[in-house]
Amino acid sequence: MYVPALYGRDDPAELTALIQAHGFATLVTADLEASHLPLLHVDDGSPHGKLLGHMARANPQWRGFAGDALAVFSGPHAYVSPSMYVSPRMVPTWNYAVVHAYGTPRVLDDAGARAVLDQLVAHYEASRPAPWAVTALDEAYAGSLVKAIVAFELPITRLQGKWKVGQNREPVDRLAAADALATGTEDDRAVATLMRSV
Repeated sequence: MYVPALYGRDDPAELTALIQAHGFATLVTADLEASHLPLLHVDDGSPHGKLLGHMARANPQWRGFAGDALAVFSGPHAYVSPSMYVSPRMVPTWNYAVVHAYGTPRVLDDAGARAVLDQLVAHYEASRPAPWAVTALDEAYAGSLVKAIVAFELPITRLQGKWKVGQNREPVDRLAAADALATGTEDDRAVATLMRSV
């Protein structure tokens, strides 16, 4: 990813926080196959942790897991109009935050697949008033679902972050645009917060 120094982010905690908040990723393998999947970040004691996920067994991408892969996590993003700035002669732009996670995925056995399912469901159900669990299914049916997927882990070897949030603008312009975005969508408001933090 092209990351001008002004936009680069390298704090592992900050990058991991974006992954955790925006877990729906694009997984690209060396054969240029891509899948859009929820991926769960797990702190396993390594420098960057690992990602857990699964895809349909019918998806041919998992057969290319022998090489490097890239998981792209897109955080909040927003269009910025020239009319949001104070200064004249501005142009439209797009502000955003993104994290790239690199590593080589490894296919897990059935027991590992079931554990991944349990962890993903527990994570995404945790905020619901009455969380659902895979254990609600009878064991035979749950087993048939495990056979229909390929679960994997991706130990992260490198993280790369980019926050393009108006650092190249004068503070008066960046803050004026942030104020304008603060009345918009959820993404607009999240970008406004990032613009105020740089």
